[in-house]
Amino acid sequence: MAIPLRKSAWIVAGLVLAGAAAWWAFRAQPVAVDMAAVERGTLEVTVSDDARTRIRDVYTVSAPVAGTVQRTPGHVGDQVVAGETIVGVVRPAAPALLDTRSRREAQAALAAAGAAVRLAEAQYREAETALELARAEAARNEELSRRSIVSDRSLQEARGAVTQAEARLASAAASVEMRRRERESAQARLDDPESVTSNGNGGCCITVESPVNGEILTIHHESEAVVAAGTPLVEIGDPTELEVVAELLSADAVRVPPEADARIEGWGGPPLEARVRRVEPTGFTKVSALGIEEQRVRTILDLLAPPEDRPGLGHGYRVTSRITIERHEDALLVPLGALFRQGADWAVFVAGAENKAALRTVEVGARDARNAVALSGLSEGEQVIMHPSDRITDGVEITRR
Repeated sequence: MAIPLRKSAWIVAGLVLAGAAAWWAFRAQPVAVDMAAVERGTLEVTVSDDARTRIRDVYTVSAPVAGTVQRTPGHVGDQVVAGETIVGVVRPAAPALLDTRSRREAQAALAAAGAAVRLAEAQYREAETALELARAEAARNEELSRRSIVSDRSLQEARGAVTQAEARLASAAASVEMRRRERESAQARLDDPESVTSNGNGGCCITVESPVNGEILTIHHESEAVVAAGTPLVEIGDPTELEVVAELLSADAVRVPPEADARIEGWGGPPLEARVRRVEPTGFTKVSALGIEEQRVRTILDLLAPPEDRPGLGHGYRVTSRITIERHEDALLVPLGALFRQGADWAVFVAGAENKAALRTVEVGARDARNAVALSGLSEGEQVIMHPSDRITDGVEITRR
């Protein structure tokens, strides 16, 4: 039975529409992607780590003698002047208490010293009497010599006897003085601490003055305390002479060039310019917060900003140091998010003609946290696909998200 022509046309049109709908439904859809442009710019490779500030020259003032240091007259932050400001007052130590045996020995020594004084005084009186007799004898010989009764030799012997008697008297006087001082020394050993500290100032006190201009950074003994000679009392420094100490990993420290530029951040103000002065030649072991032993190296940085540009920044503050180890001007930069490994090489997907992805092998150089320097394989202005998924292959159709 023949189908009318009009009806046949409608059937054919329906079949065409159905086929077009099926093709549209089952065809490969373009993959939506994020893109970024390859541009020229400046890339800095930096090493950053926590650091702290410190005053370049800190002076520790110590007790010159053992004794009792009195309450410190100043406070942390007070300004001091070299040779004028008193930063410590030390009272000499009181004598120690004597046990029974030591006291009896000291009393016996005092009694012996007293007896020695009496002996020396008796010897002095004896020498004094001998001198009087020698002088009288010399006077008689002088008179007899004028009458030519005695010889000149006898007169000389009489005069010599006077000289010897005067010398013995002087020796006896010195002996008396020495024995009296020995008695005073023996008496001093019996003095109690209470008697020494209560009789006037007791030899107090020794004042300690600031050796430099600056301000007090630390007070080790704020209240009165008994200290030994050499015990630190206060620390003094000039807060305008700040430097920064960064403890870098040894693998990062070897990459820091001499006099490298740096920035100090995280101190509560705008970034501060700095410069590396010294990377210490020896490292040390430091345990991280995760319990991992790390080899660290101290790196010293000089602040280039004047003190008025860093108000409030003081000694021992925590900061973040960012040291520039490489700087590339007018470099072709590709975002790190577009790079992935293709075997042993780096590769990217580039948005090619007809909105299709094109696989491109590239050579990259220095990198920072966001970009890498493209040495070959890319041109300025090209669009690269960011974070390509496994749906992106060479030649797949793409569309910008």
